[in-house]
Amino acid sequence: MTQHPDTGGARSRITGFLDMARDYLGIGGRVRREPVRDPEALRGFVSSRASFIAQTTLYGYMRTRAGQRYPELFEQDGFVELLNAAKWHMWLASLSDLSVYAGGLLARGGMAEERVGALMRRDLDRTLDETGVPAEADDGYAEHAGRVRARIALTPWSQVGDDEGCFHESPAALVRHAPIVETLMRLDEDVVRNSVRYHWQEVRRDLRALLDAGAVDRAFAD
Repeated sequence: MTQHPDTGGARSRITGFLDMARDYLGIGGRVRREPVRDPEALRGFVSSRASFIAQTTLYGYMRTRAGQRYPELFEQDGFVELLNAAKWHMWLASLSDLSVYAGGLLARGGMAEERVGALMRRDLDRTLDETGVPAEADDGYAEHAGRVRARIALTPWSQVGDDEGCFHESPAALVRHAPIVETLMRLDEDVVRNSVRYHWQEVRRDLRALLDAGAVDRAFAD
């Protein structure tokens, strides 16, 4: 996720990101899916899909809510800063949800629960440490990242279901952080939450199909 605050650049990045996403995740017919057979491939899958969900749900909601006035939002003082901060909170929440789901798949695939925990903590720590605190993030980013680490540390992996049950942080983050006035968000909240959950369906299908839990377990050295 890039980090430049200019309004023109922000608009072009959104357009460019969505074009890239169509190619990357198959929207528009072209699909690039690679098997997930080792911890680094799993980490890449989780991080990239979290970024995709974070940006497409946030920008998609903003575009839908604003309609034809969407470009005008970028001329409002402070809007780009709020949008960028929201993007990073959405990424953390999406990373949290998908990490839990991925760990649950590993546990159901026969990987011992303590090994699942060690792997998912290590992968998360590497991703967050590599990212650091982005220049576009707000003052709450570090605390939010700490909550994600705590969730992964405390997750009972054998109890994670193969459904949308663990995907609750990302819908809540969009409701909380999207730069929309509170009165409008109250009207939109149920639709927004359901939309985020819907976006996760393809990601869940992909990971179920691509993940080789036994190979990941064999490749993992804790």
